Amino acid sequence: MNSLSNQSRVTYSGTGRRKSSIARVRLIPGSGKLIINGLPGESYLQFSPNYLRISYAPLRTLGLSTEYDIHVKTKGGGLTGQADAIRLGIARALCNINPENRSTLKSEGYLTRDPRVKERRKYGLRKARKAPQYSKR
Repeated sequence: MNSLSNQSRVTYSGTGRRKSSIARVRLIPGSGKLIINGLPGESYLQFSPNYLRISYAPLRTLGLSTEYDIHVKTKGGGLTGQADAIRLGIARALCNINPENRSTLKSEGYLTRDPRVKERRKYGLRKARKAPQYSKR
């Protein structure tokens, strides 16, 4: 009996990446709670309205803010990269739910993976491009 109730609980998943952050997102039908790494989303994102707005953006665009609980496992990078990775993961999960969502999310730019990552440091330089001070004599 108990295993049957777990099977009826449908989850939709999506993976988002940004810089060096990775977010594995699961959408479960529910009331709109955001849980990140076992903590409430507001507390994990340090109550920043900007990070919360970024994370919820795909759901707000489709008007599904209170339809799904969001469970996220994220690692790597900082809060900005993680918030953007969560947004991409949610958008991809929403495409799994209903393929018709894809055109709306794509036109808003939520399905585009931002390819910018930190450039590696080169030998002889202080950072990726910063050179030591040149001395003529």
